[in-house]
Amino acid sequence: MATARVIPAAAAASCLFSKTPFLRPLGPNTLCFNRKQLSSSTSRRLFTCSAIYNPQVQIKEEGKPETLDYRVFLVDNSGRRVSPWHDVPLHLGDGVFNFVVEIPKESSAKMEVATDEPFTPIKQDIKKGKLRYYPYNINWNYGLLPQTWEDPSFANSEVEGAFGDNDPVDVVEIGETRRDIGQILRVKPLAALAMIDEGELDWKIVAISLDDPKASLVNDVDDVEKHFPGTLTAIRDWFRDYKIPDGKPANKFGLGNKPANKDYALKVITETNESWAKLVKRSIPPGELSLV
Repeated sequence: MATARVIPAAAAASCLFSKTPFLRPLGPNTLCFNRKQLSSSTSRRLFTCSAIYNPQVQIKEEGKPETLDYRVFLVDNSGRRVSPWHDVPLHLGDGVFNFVVEIPKESSAKMEVATDEPFTPIKQDIKKGKLRYYPYNINWNYGLLPQTWEDPSFANSEVEGAFGDNDPVDVVEIGETRRDIGQILRVKPLAALAMIDEGELDWKIVAISLDDPKASLVNDVDDVEKHFPGTLTAIRDWFRDYKIPDGKPANKFGLGNKPANKDYALKVITETNESWAKLVKRSIPPGELSLV
């Protein structure tokens, strides 16, 4: 029988979708549950929610790590499961966003949100019935921006006409602390890399957690090079080359093979949040994706 381990996590908030950003910031690690309705809007605004109450939220592990049955769920204080993709709010105001950790830095197990399972828990990716690992450790905390989606029916004219990869937007968090699977961090975006993986556009947003000692020093792409010299090149090269040991070609990058600045990263976040909003409204057929 699978075992379960519950780990204290963040606070949560019930929400009702709105077409306007927060009028007041939420507290650290605020989450968002109970989606009720979604307002449509043609303007480019983030779909988000307001805090109503703050029960405790926990990370619940089921099964043993590095097995096919292992899952990491988010649960509220009644034990009800919630989705790290759909129920955690994206936008916290003042250019701050929630980031859900899938892969802790200095680890190699390829963990990811199971977008086709109810409540989209985090699990280890599987290929041909076997657990997947990177050929070497990833050097940064890696995960997703909730309430974003890279639409596979949308061809991005700015990035070689590549279509979205049907997943939430990825984040590479460059802070010094190794985080835990399922942990939710408040981050600020700094740059964006337009990775093209086997013809699909797979954005990598470079960000830093607000509690990192250097967070106040970095606010845009040039600051990253100044205070984390070589990091942007290392990130690009890591994601370019990680499939080569498996006999696959190197990944490519659009936008001149260079990281875009913070404003462009915010544009990517806004556009993919809009795509997610259309998805959960079922304006776009979800296919096998779970919207629970």
